[in-house]
Amino acid sequence: MDNREDLKSMLPFLPLLPCSSNLCWPSQVVKSLETLSKGPLYSEVDSGELLFNAISHIRDSLAVPSLQPLAPFTHAGHALFFDELISRAEAAKWFGEVVPALANLLLRLPSLLESHYQNADNLFNGVKTGLRLLGSQEAGIVFLGKELVAALLTCALFCLFPASDRGSKRLPTINFDHLFENLYESYSKKQEDKIKCITHYFERICSSMPEGFVSFERKVLPLEQLPLRVSYPEADFWSKSVVSLCAFEVHSTGFIEDQSNGALEVDFANKYLGGGALHSGCVQEEIRFMINPELIAGMLFLPCMEDNEAIEIVGAERFSNYTGYASSFCFLGDHVDKRNVDSFRRCKTRIVAIDALCNAGMRQYKCTHLLREANKAFCGFLDQSNYEHHKRPFQDGVSQGSQCIQTDKDTNVVMDEAPSTSVEIAMNRGEYINQAIEYSDKKGSWCLDHEDKISIATGKLGGCGAFGGDPELKSMIQWLAASQAGRPSILYYTFGIKSLQNLNQVCQWILSHEWTVGDLWNMLVEYSSQRFNKETDLGFLCMVASFPICSRCQEMYHVECLALSKHLSFASTESTVRYLQQVSSNDVEWGCRLHLEGLQTLCV
Repeated sequence: MDNREDLKSMLPFLPLLPCSSNLCWPSQVVKSLETLSKGPLYSEVDSGELLFNAISHIRDSLAVPSLQPLAPFTHAGHALFFDELISRAEAAKWFGEVVPALANLLLRLPSLLESHYQNADNLFNGVKTGLRLLGSQEAGIVFLGKELVAALLTCALFCLFPASDRGSKRLPTINFDHLFENLYESYSKKQEDKIKCITHYFERICSSMPEGFVSFERKVLPLEQLPLRVSYPEADFWSKSVVSLCAFEVHSTGFIEDQSNGALEVDFANKYLGGGALHSGCVQEEIRFMINPELIAGMLFLPCMEDNEAIEIVGAERFSNYTGYASSFCFLGDHVDKRNVDSFRRCKTRIVAIDALCNAGMRQYKCTHLLREANKAFCGFLDQSNYEHHKRPFQDGVSQGSQCIQTDKDTNVVMDEAPSTSVEIAMNRGEYINQAIEYSDKKGSWCLDHEDKISIATGKLGGCGAFGGDPELKSMIQWLAASQAGRPSILYYTFGIKSLQNLNQVCQWILSHEWTVGDLWNMLVEYSSQRFNKETDLGFLCMVASFPICSRCQEMYHVECLALSKHLSFASTESTVRYLQQVSSNDVEWGCRLHLEGLQTLCV
C-alpha cells in the first residue's frame, strides 16, 4: 500500500502509523485496547470519568505530533452523561458490552483499511473509490464498507483523529470532544439527546454490525469546459432554457426523511459538511446526522463546499427516532430502517448536501446570487454520469458557461459540440472516464435504479435561521434547478411556514400555463430586481397570485397574450389595468381588451 496516492492523502488525518507495507497501531495503543476489550472487570473502566481517562491514555500513546488537546470540559461531559444522565442499567450495558466491542473494532481498523484499499480498485473498472481526501473541485466518489464506517466513527468517539492540519485543508471537526464539552458547559436536553442518538448507534452496531456500503460523492459543475460534462451555467443559460417545469407536490405535514418515494433527500447543509452536528447545532442538517450517524464519516475526508459543488451520500442507514426541532429535539428510541438495498449493497437512502447563501439578506435578490443559488441546486440535483442519457431540450446555440451545446433534433439529447472520439469509444465499450467521473454504464451510474425516476424531496433550503433566505424565492429556485436536471418532480415540505400557504395553488397555476424553466427564471430575475430596488415588498407567491386573469376567457390562458412576465409592474392589479389601457392592439388580444372590466386575481 506504500505507493497508493489515496492512502497518502489520508495519512495525516488518520491515527495509524505506516508499518512496512501496512498500517498499524503503536504497540502501547494495542495493549490499551486489548485491556479495554476484556470488559470492566479487567479494565476497571465502568464510569464516564474512567472512560475519559482510558481515552486520554490511548491518545497519549499514539505519538502523533498533530494531535491537538481535547476541548477543556470533555472529561466533565463524559462524567455527566455516563454517570448521571443515563440509567444505571444503560451504563452497565455501555461499559460491560459496548465499550469492549468498540475496543475490538478499533483493533480491527488496520485490517479493515488494508482490505478496503485492496478492493477499492476492483469495485468499478477504472474508477477510484478508495478513501482519500476529496478536495475542492475534485469530482469523485468514495465507497466505504459499513464496518469500516463504524470503526472510523469509533475513532471519532475516542477522539483519536489528528486535528491540527484539518483547518488548513478546510475540513470540518471530526472528533466528538466538543459534543461532550457542550453538554457540560451549557447543558440542554437537546444536547443530551443528540448524544443519546450517537450512543444508540454504537449499541446497535455492537449487537449486530450492519452490512453493505455507504458512498460519498463530491459533485462539481466544472468552471471550465470538459468533454461530456455540464459546466457551470451563466444567467443566459437559465434565461433561454425551454425545459418544461417538472411536477411540484406540496406537503404541508411530514418530514423529508419519512418520504417513501425513493427521492433524493436534500440536506440543508452548512458549507462544512455536518454543520454543528458535533457541536451544539440542532437544526435540519444536524438532526439528520444524529439519526443517520454514518453520514458523519464524510466529515473525515470532505473539505468544505465551493459555490459549484454539492455532496451526495447514498446508503446511510437511519438508527433513531426523534421528535422536535432545535431546542425541542428529543431522542425517541430505536428506528429499524426497512429501506431496500441497491445493486451496490447501499441502503436506498440518497441524501444531497447543498449549502445555501448564508446571511442572505437583500443581497439574495442580486442576479449574481440568484445564479449562485440556482447553480448550487442544479449541481446537487444533476446526474453528471448520465449525461448522454438525459433528454434535456434546449434552444440551439444556448451558451452554458464556456461550453456551447446543441440539441440533436431527433432525440433532444444534449451533446457537446465537439465530442471527444476517445470518450465516445470508451463509453461505447462501457468503460469509465475517471477524470470526468463518467461512471455510467448501460444501467446508469451509481443510481439506485434509473436516475430519471428519482424525484427531489426538499423544503426550506436556505430559508430560515442563519441563512436568512426568502423561502418563496428558494422554493422556486429549487424547482427550476430540479426541472433543468431532468428530475420528474419535487416533493416540497413546507414545515408549516405561513408564507408558503399558497405554494401549491400558485405552482399548479404555473404548471397549467406551461411555463418553462426560462420563463420562471426570467420572472425571478424581474421580481428580485424589484425587491432589491425596494419597488415592491410583495412575496413572490403573492406577486404571481395577483396576476390579472380575464374572468370571461381565463380557461383560454390569455395571460400569456398579455406578456405579463415581460412588461407589467406587479405592484397592484390597478397598475396592470392602467398598462392594458395604454398598450397597442398588437400587444394584447382583443378578446381580453374587451373584458378589462372583468379582470380578477388568481388568489390573495
